[in-house]
Amino acid sequence: MDNCGNLGPGSPPGSTLQIENLRMFVGTWNVGGRAPHGGLNLRDWLISTPSSPADIYVLGFQEIVPLNAGNVLGLEDNTPAYQWLSLIRQALNGEESKSTCTPNQFQKPRVSFSDLLSMELDLEENEDELTSANTTTSCSGQESPEFFLESMAATGGSGAYRLAASKQMVGIFLCVWVRASFLPAISRLQVSCVGRGLMGYMGNKGSISISMSLQQTTFCFICTHLASGEKDGDEVRRNSDVMEILKRTKFLQSPHSPQTILQHEKVIWLGDLNYRLDSTTGSNAHELLQENNWQSLLEKDQLRIEQRAGRVFAGWEEGKIYFPPTYKYLFNSDVYAVNPAKPREKRRAPAWCDRILWRGNGMKQKFYVRGESRFSDHRPVHSLFRVELNDGRFDRQVAAAKELKAAGAPTGDQSRSCSLPASSCGKVQAEELLLVTNKIRCQNIHC
Repeated sequence: MDNCGNLGPGSPPGSTLQIENLRMFVGTWNVGGRAPHGGLNLRDWLISTPSSPADIYVLGFQEIVPLNAGNVLGLEDNTPAYQWLSLIRQALNGEESKSTCTPNQFQKPRVSFSDLLSMELDLEENEDELTSANTTTSCSGQESPEFFLESMAATGGSGAYRLAASKQMVGIFLCVWVRASFLPAISRLQVSCVGRGLMGYMGNKGSISISMSLQQTTFCFICTHLASGEKDGDEVRRNSDVMEILKRTKFLQSPHSPQTILQHEKVIWLGDLNYRLDSTTGSNAHELLQENNWQSLLEKDQLRIEQRAGRVFAGWEEGKIYFPPTYKYLFNSDVYAVNPAKPREKRRAPAWCDRILWRGNGMKQKFYVRGESRFSDHRPVHSLFRVELNDGRFDRQVAAAKELKAAGAPTGDQSRSCSLPASSCGKVQAEELLLVTNKIRCQNIHC
């Protein structure tokens, strides 16, 4: 979603507001390509603890539009995104949307098949250069973050919570809401998108990442929709998606700001990760399902198997799961869609596709649960974190590195260079495909 005005990127760190710790709500929901209706009440999902609501809401959605060819290759339909924002605003603030933005005001063209094939050939010819090249820029394909972040001033009204940032990439949608009193403490907002769908670049699968600083603590929120499928080996494709997202997500170089996901002090990864139950579970899975034996089923969970083996999400944390599998349900039902739709199809095993992981010190998960809305074939998942803010450790590390460099001492990065994309990527959206036209050299990643 693009801004409908000029972004006020927040005051620099050191504003009068001093926050030591906060409550952060994180939610993810694959809504199955359905546009929300006015009668959908999100308050039960978002306001799970009315007596002590969260200070920040990080909400990620998948499939806010059907993943058909028209939506993947055609104009981006942002009408559902505005509808979700309106419902979220009503739930958080108890008011109707007052946004001056209008749906479809910023529909954006998408890359064609011929362009994609032509660029794929270019990428193959320049494979050696692309090995070290930066593989994603801002989602809008422009250098300024003011273009693709929702305007704080234009999101309408007063209210206890304000929209700090939002972004759509085909069916993936990520938005961050904060208490109005927190706005002066937020700065350095940036977005980076990585397409992992068609041919490894289109936006029907992939990630949206939002980077920001609250006071002097750096945060990164990654909303993803990974490769689907429950055949043997499909988990390897999902692992590959995670690795590519970590590698290709880059934020614009600026002083005191992280450029990659793992450089942030506190990171939340949410979304439809699509990990299923190990195929060797067989009919035993349905027996365990009937017995509500979630812990035995979780032993067959691909994400946990792959993580324990060190093949994905090494060093990341996930809370204990005490809720039933979140996918796949029959429409408007509490019944799992386990029976095959066609005679020769295998029985579908339910799975915990929808997950929330994190990394970073000073983060304590208070709960990790699912909602019970029948709106989609997925159940929403949410978590509440208590977060302690750092005291500018990242800024001090950068300053110390600069002092060492000025003194002529080796910093470990002096012999390493990084490649940055050209200032323009043509008409191709960066969330779908980055066309690297040239690159420049820099000496220090923090310079």
